[in-house]
Amino acid sequence: MYLSVVIPAYNEAKRIIPTLESVFDYLKKQNYDYEVLVVNDGSKDNTAEIVQSFQSQVPNLKLIDNKQNRGKAKVVQQGMMEAHGDLKLFMDADNATTIDNLDKMLSWVAGGHDIVIASIGIKGAEKIGEEPVYRRLLGQLGNFWIRFWVAPGIHDTQRGFKLFTKEAAEKIFPKMRTFGWGFDVELLALARKYGYKIKEVPIVWKNAPDSKVNIWAYPKTLLQTLKIWWNLKTNKYD
Repeated sequence: MYLSVVIPAYNEAKRIIPTLESVFDYLKKQNYDYEVLVVNDGSKDNTAEIVQSFQSQVPNLKLIDNKQNRGKAKVVQQGMMEAHGDLKLFMDADNATTIDNLDKMLSWVAGGHDIVIASIGIKGAEKIGEEPVYRRLLGQLGNFWIRFWVAPGIHDTQRGFKLFTKEAAEKIFPKMRTFGWGFDVELLALARKYGYKIKEVPIVWKNAPDSKVNIWAYPKTLLQTLKIWWNLKTNKYD
């Protein structure tokens, strides 16, 4: 299995089919084998049933149906650990970063990078749609904070579109201790700790007007970043 695509989903009944159609339209044109795993995070709507109905139309679609809500970090971890691909990508169910951005990533893996992440913080990135002012300002502050404490040189840790080699994923994901909005930061901090090569690539990102990121996510991420720094400093990940 060459590629696994992991999509965490919580109450995504309205968006999951367009996203899956986009993913499979892209993947069926590729010359490698693949699987797509939707990890349902205890949705209160009929997300799971919709994905099950779609399974009859497309190959290689798997549903992991959790009955309780555990949060995005937990289900991303679950999906990445259950995926079988030599490369493992996780992406958001809102399709803010579409699957065709993968084209920009695969050559970097072939060139020796272990982790390739989508970024809107570097030259060449394109943003479609306007974010609220508070999200732009807090996002800029958060990026500076994260770079200062645990991820120097990385300009955008928070896009939900990250590609890992199987080896890197199997090393990093079991070590996760952060299960809030800061989990992306922890993944990259662990990658640095274990000596994996990270590449940040510019992508086209579409702002989802009904994003589930609220204002409280930012201070929580900042506090979790400090905890990650402390865990690194005190060897909690060893």
